[in-house]
Amino acid sequence: MENSEKKRILVIEDEKHIADGLKLNLKLQGYDVKIANDGLSGLEKWQSWHPNLIILDIMLPAMDGYSVLKNIREKDEKIPVLILSAKGNAEDKIKGLRFGVDDYLSKPFDLDEFLLRIDRLLTKQNWYQNEKDDLFTEKTYSFGDNEVDFITYRAKCKTGEITLTDQEVILLKIFINNKDKPLSRKELLKAGWGYSSDTSTRTVDNFIVRFRKYFEKNPKKPEFFKSMRSVGYIFNKGD
Repeated sequence: MENSEKKRILVIEDEKHIADGLKLNLKLQGYDVKIANDGLSGLEKWQSWHPNLIILDIMLPAMDGYSVLKNIREKDEKIPVLILSAKGNAEDKIKGLRFGVDDYLSKPFDLDEFLLRIDRLLTKQNWYQNEKDDLFTEKTYSFGDNEVDFITYRAKCKTGEITLTDQEVILLKIFINNKDKPLSRKELLKAGWGYSSDTSTRTVDNFIVRFRKYFEKNPKKPEFFKSMRSVGYIFNKGD
C-alpha cells in the first residue's frame, strides 16, 4: 500500500474459517486487521480500536449485523461498512442500505472483487477530495419538497428528517453536478466508488431504491431519480 500508515479493518464474522481467511488475505494487502466473533464484541472493538473500515456479517450471535450497523450509524455516519453475508436477496440488501451500509457483497464471493471493493471504500475520500472542485459545492440544495444540508448530512423529505451516509452524499453531489444528464451505471460506479468500468455490481441500483424512498412522493413513479432504459439514470430537479 502507498500509505505508510496501515489502514485498520475490523472483521465482524462468527465463522472462524471465513474470518481467518479474510484476515490473511487482507494482511497480505498490507492492512491491519482484527476479528470480532459476535456483534457485541464487534461494537466494543469498533469503539476502542477505531478502525478505518468494517466488514460485517448479518447472522451473528449476541447481536445481529443489522443491529450492529444501526448502533454504529447512530454515532458515525462516515466509516465505510461492507456487509458480507449469505443473505443476498434484494430484500436483505435494501434493508442493509436502509441502515446505512456502503456496499453489500453476497457469499460466496470472488476474492479479487472483494479486495477491489475494500480498496475503493478506503480510498474514495482521497480521490473525492482531489475532485471536490468539480462537484457541487454549495452548503444546501433543494429539489421539490426536499432539502439537503451538505454540512450536517441531514435532509428534509417526505419521510421527515433523515441523516445521510457519506456515500449517499457523494452520489447525490454527482447527480446534482450532472443534472439533466443521463449517467450510465458504469459512469456512476467509477465516479462514486472508483470502480473500474468492467466491474459488475447492483450497488448503484440499490442506492437509487433508497433515494426514491427518501425523496420521491411515489417511488414507483419517480419524478427526480429516473431510469433510462439501456442507459442508466438521470436526475431531474423538476420545477
